[in-house]
Amino acid sequence: MGFEAAAAGRGGGVRALMRRKQVDSERARAAGGHQLRKELSITQLVAIGVGSTIGAGVYVLVGTVAREHAGPALTLPFLIAGVAAALSAFCYAELASRCPSAGSAYHYSYICVGEGVAWLIGWALILEYTIGGSAVARGISPNLALFFGGPDSLPWILARHEIPWLDVVVDPCAAFLVFVVTALLCVGIKESSFVQGVVTVLNCLVMLFVIIAGSYIGFQTGWVGYKVAGGFFPYGVNGMLAGSATVFFAYIGFDSVASTAEEVKNPQRDLPLGIGTALSICCSLYMLVSVVIVGLVPYFAMDPDTPISSAFAKHGMHWAMYLVTTGAVLALCSTLMGSILPQPRILMAMARDGLLPSFFCDVNKKTQVPVKSTIVTGICAAALAFFMDVSQLAGMVSVGTLLAFTIVAVSILILRYVPPDEVPLPSSLQASFRLSQENDEEKVSGPLGDENHEQGASEISDVIVVESIKDPLIEKQLYASKLNETKRRKTAACSIASVCIGVLVLTSSASATFLPFLVQCFICVFGGLLLLTGLGVLCWIDQDDGRHSFGHSGGFICPFVPLLPVMCILINTYLLINLGGGTWMRVGVWLVMGVFVYIFYGRTHSSLTDVVYVPVAQANEIYGSSSSGFVA
Repeated sequence: MGFEAAAAGRGGGVRALMRRKQVDSERARAAGGHQLRKELSITQLVAIGVGSTIGAGVYVLVGTVAREHAGPALTLPFLIAGVAAALSAFCYAELASRCPSAGSAYHYSYICVGEGVAWLIGWALILEYTIGGSAVARGISPNLALFFGGPDSLPWILARHEIPWLDVVVDPCAAFLVFVVTALLCVGIKESSFVQGVVTVLNCLVMLFVIIAGSYIGFQTGWVGYKVAGGFFPYGVNGMLAGSATVFFAYIGFDSVASTAEEVKNPQRDLPLGIGTALSICCSLYMLVSVVIVGLVPYFAMDPDTPISSAFAKHGMHWAMYLVTTGAVLALCSTLMGSILPQPRILMAMARDGLLPSFFCDVNKKTQVPVKSTIVTGICAAALAFFMDVSQLAGMVSVGTLLAFTIVAVSILILRYVPPDEVPLPSSLQASFRLSQENDEEKVSGPLGDENHEQGASEISDVIVVESIKDPLIEKQLYASKLNETKRRKTAACSIASVCIGVLVLTSSASATFLPFLVQCFICVFGGLLLLTGLGVLCWIDQDDGRHSFGHSGGFICPFVPLLPVMCILINTYLLINLGGGTWMRVGVWLVMGVFVYIFYGRTHSSLTDVVYVPVAQANEIYGSSSSGFVA
């Protein structure tokens, strides 16, 4: 690709959506001015992951899922959902260790998929964390009120008030807590992670009390919950699987660990261990709590709102209600911190790439955190928490998370089979690129009869022509090898597309109950064939050799590729399809707004607007011969 053609082809139009940036290198980190302080170790990452994942929902979910879906088999839905979440965790672990920069799924999709998809993922994550933080904050004040005597017993300054002429119920306590968390995050990542770690440990101690005290009562009373007439599966296997889909969202939060990748001391080692350990702890606690509670009280007699407190109350331990409520408040506070922490780093990553104003990528020189982005995030979340009842918007939180999980799994397939073989070269080094091209042309062609040309031609013939005369098969083999690699990449790309289309068709048709049965079956079979064909081809062909040198080596490698990421795509897409039409309409409005922002600002201000894409080897030569370094 020539210099002008490359600049024009990548600069505008539809191809702008396919622009991909390079993995941040050590050279870019040394030259960059917006770097975050490396303070986090495995212990702090585990605290962030567990604190962001275990919310107050577990104190309610056990009752709802047991009564409506699983019965005494409540532990199995938590196990199945934990395994499903682990599929995404494996994908996150590899990408986080290979590409340890702020931005999480937005960053990975920008490197592997393209600018258009990365923008939509980043825009969806902004919505997720804003609404998620606001919803969590609104849930704290009702739990706090129990310590003051009842639902409406909070002090006047913190209690909810209705504004009659606006028909709005404001929540000062929620807004105040958001501002407190925002201020803490502005102090520094080390200080905020320490506080979150303390809160998380206290919450885990409450859950351990539930497990130990509940087990003691269970052995004393004979585990009456497991002796019901309906058996272990009163709702059948289908009910258990439906319960798994419900409790899957209790595992959302471990991706917050990946958003802090740039602040980890040893990301290649600590990030995979932090993600895996946090998810394992959450799954173990969920399963142990569910085993105990469903055994204390028959599933049909559980209180759907306060299952744990009511279970202890039925055995005479009324005081346990206050301990369980304390755990719920601690869980909500920790989850609030985990919801607000990632968003400033995503805003910063998008601003670094030019897709948002540079205001958001400013890093405070003293605390080395994105203070401005954190303050903006806090103000928006506090305003929503103060004025709006965001419970109806809670489903929108799941869209951003599931989209991120899906695109991370797709990125793993791209990384393994068709990793980027070209890197962007900035305008500051395009003169070196042009000079390199001119030198190459002078070596190949020149004025006839010129001595320099004869000498250059002689040198070239020593390398190519003479070798070809000695063994004419060499040049043919080299050409055939390159042709085979090009064919393999095209086949892999088509197979990945076949998998994605097949998953979308299969999950959509399986959920389209309004279709006639035969039509639904036909579409499901068609989608399944596309999925299996793409998966079979990916299993048959070789993975790209470039995957070994992609990004930062020496980190975690996702196992069972391509099967594991394909399963991850299938599960997350199915959950996305079944979120409901109302949720998708609200999310669609937000995404359309994002498209306009990208068209009128991000596309033209992108840091990849004026770059040229060159092969990796050639880029390394240009960087090596230049005194300045840059990574788009």
